[in-house]
Order: sequence, then C-alpha cells, then structure tokens
Amino acid sequence: MSGKLSEVEKRIGAVHQLETVITAMRGLAAARSREARSRLDGVRAYASVIGAGIGEALTLTSQSASAEAPDSRAGGHIIIAICAEQGFVGTFNERVMEKALHHLELGPVEFLLVGHRGTTIMAERGLPFDWSTPMAVHADEAPALANRITDALYDRLQAGRAKHVMAVHAVPGPSGMIDVVERRLLPFDFTRFQVAQTAVAPIVILPPERLLSELAEEYVYAELCEAIILSYAAENEARMQAMIAARSNVEGKLTELVGSYRTLRQEEITAEIIELSAGAAS
Repeated sequence: MSGKLSEVEKRIGAVHQLETVITAMRGLAAARSREARSRLDGVRAYASVIGAGIGEALTLTSQSASAEAPDSRAGGHIIIAICAEQGFVGTFNERVMEKALHHLELGPVEFLLVGHRGTTIMAERGLPFDWSTPMAVHADEAPALANRITDALYDRLQAGRAKHVMAVHAVPGPSGMIDVVERRLLPFDFTRFQVAQTAVAPIVILPPERLLSELAEEYVYAELCEAIILSYAAENEARMQAMIAARSNVEGKLTELVGSYRTLRQEEITAEIIELSAGAAS
C-alpha cells in the first residue's frame, strides 16, 4: 500500500510542476500579446505617412486612382499564409491554412509560407509550397521578417509569375477570440488613397510612375508588417486560451490524484488499525 501511496505522491508532484510551467507559459503569452499590440500604432502611423505620399504622387502622374484593378481571376496567384513557429496554439494553424488552401479553387497558386507549423501542415497533406521562412518569435523581428517576405514576393512578381497577391493571417478578436482574415496586397488598390489637393506640386527627383511604384511597394511592406504583428498577437492569444484549457485539465487531474491519495491513505490507516487490533486480541 505504501508503494502505491509514494507513486501517487510522485504523480501529484509532477502535476504541480506541470501546472507551474503552464502558468508561466500563459503569462509569457499574455506579455507577448500586449507587446505586439503596443507596436501596431507605430506601424499604422508609418503606413499613414506612406499613404499620404501616394496621395501626393497621384497628382503627378496620369495614372488614375482606379488603376490596377483587373479581373481578379486573371493571371497567377500568390498566397502568403502566416502561421505560428511554435506549438501549443490549438487549431490556430489549421484555421489559417484551411482559408489559404481555398484559393486552390482559383487555379495555380504559389504559396509563400511563414511559420514552421504551416510547412508541417502542407507536408502532411502532400501539398507543394514555393517558399517558406520562420515566423517571428519576438515582436522586434517583425520588420526584418516583412522585408524577407517583400523581397521574395517582388522577385516573383518581376519574373512575371503572378499578378495577384493575398495575405492570409489571424487577428486577435474580443475576449480572446481569433479571426482569420484575407488581405489583398496586389493588384494595388489606389482608390484607398485620397489624391492630395495642393496648389503647388511636390518637388520630386524620380519619374512620377517610378515614385508611385516604389511608394506602393513600401506600402505593401507596411501592410505585411501589420499582418505579422496581428498574427503574432493572435498566436499568443491562442496560446493563452490553450494554456487556460490545459490548466483546467491539470486541475481536474490533480483533484483526481488527491482523491486517490486520500483513499489509499485511509485504506492504509484502516489496515494498520486492524493489524493492531488483531495483535492486541492475540
């Protein structure tokens, strides 16, 4: 009996250690989610400045604000799917990839995958992907990651391999909920920007068409930065929810083990009393 008691005691100790790890992971995920959200204002301010520049550049070119709006079914497609690099996020990656894979119905699609978990899902399904890179594990890594994605994307665009680009990523919702959204990056939608109304044209050193093209590319970079940070925040929100569920399971297991320990201890005490009573009677 004492052997069983010691075994249950060890299991209780192991569960307590697991509970400590889960609590620490939940706290770390919460801190990282807050950190990511705090970076959004800066990224959006940067995008706003680029957008204002596009509005001014539109006054210098014959290209209208409705330019680059061809049939969305024509030409090749590139899907940028942003998944997690690490685990313990529930169905986070499966939801992102399910939405990304719906685009296979449009015809040939090149997948640029961000995050090891996304490449794992593609490999499990036997589906090819064109390019991959690790997901950021800290919010500070988002600009460098966006730069790598932008370089890979425009290499393919310049080679004429696609005309349409969509980013698929998660965003944090209210009360810890996670939504998966699609963001069209290209063809670039100039109708989002208000053409500047100025009496004096801005002074530029680049041809207007080239200036507008480079500003559009910079805006795409800003959009990718925002998508990465939103996905990073959502990933950690999902990890928090997973840790909450794990802690609930651990507490249930701990209650079960403590009950078993008390039962075994009571049986051991009863056996000792019977043994003492039998010895006294003899």
